Amino acid sequence: MRLRTLPHVLLAGLCGLLLLPALSAAPATAADNGTWGVFPTPAAGAAMTDRAYFFHQGAAGATVSDSATILNSSDKELTFQVFATDAANTPSGGAFALLPAETKPKDVGTWIALAPQAAATVTVPPKGRADIPFTVKVPGDATPGDHVGGIVALNTAVEGVQKDGKVQVGVKRSVGARLYFRVPGPLTPGLSVEDVRVTRGAPLLPWVKDARATVSYALVNRGNVVVEPKVAVSARGLFGRRVLDRPARQPKLVLLPGQRVELTEPWPDSPQLDWVSVTVSAGAAAYPDLSSESATDFLAVPWTAAGAVLVLAGAGTAVLVLRRRRRSDPPRPEPARDLARTR
Repeated sequence: MRLRTLPHVLLAGLCGLLLLPALSAAPATAADNGTWGVFPTPAAGAAMTDRAYFFHQGAAGATVSDSATILNSSDKELTFQVFATDAANTPSGGAFALLPAETKPKDVGTWIALAPQAAATVTVPPKGRADIPFTVKVPGDATPGDHVGGIVALNTAVEGVQKDGKVQVGVKRSVGARLYFRVPGPLTPGLSVEDVRVTRGAPLLPWVKDARATVSYALVNRGNVVVEPKVAVSARGLFGRRVLDRPARQPKLVLLPGQRVELTEPWPDSPQLDWVSVTVSAGAAAYPDLSSESATDFLAVPWTAAGAVLVLAGAGTAVLVLRRRRRSDPPRPEPARDLARTR
């Protein structure tokens, strides 16, 4: 049996994060899977969850120091591989994720240097903790804006086995604490709505059941700061009749600079016979002047019912043509009598 490990990076905090231009944080749950957690090391006497994430800023060439704490809530000793890495949005849905150990970071993850005791592995006793100091050295050519990554603790023990085709895959769990670092300079928020499209599923019996559709679109952060978008979806039918109006709402998405995510919007009662124009608009509460929209058109037709009507109409037309041909055919002449046989 071939066995390989598949690191599974958990999100560093699943509650909503509001990232304002000044990089202030709203209350959120720090990264903890119930067995162990990774937290920014609290000040003496403060609660472990006093800081949800790491928030720092520094100019090019600056060095910032901090510490991460691994808290073991279990009744057994745990050993971790600790590393720093970059963050990304998952392409579908846009969830916040930290890159796995085998993927080399290219941004803020390369700026972070962990203390020597984390060079190999870190063992944490039952119900114990381990503090891991680290420094962030901002390179001289760092670009202004937000750089996002995290400190990850990967359990070295294989906790389960899954099948990946014919291969047995050993599963390891990891937890990471987010790190947001801002380099001062010109900040250029950027948000773009792209590739709006609609897929439909019409019922067999139109207007007896609702037609269902899905509006798909992409959000792209083309700026250098984190954006928490708000999205509105609307649609108009023939003669400007409004058939969908969903006001702006936040999809609980923290869109990182340079990231593109695919999102969907269900539409359970879409039109069944109409020419429809769908518009997706996006903005951000922290940046009132930031807005983008994109649109697409589609023809709503109950194709199944229309196909059945065409088949019936074709069959009816064929019957009529055959009847007309029979009526228009000249009468066949009777064969001449054989007079010799009648004598």
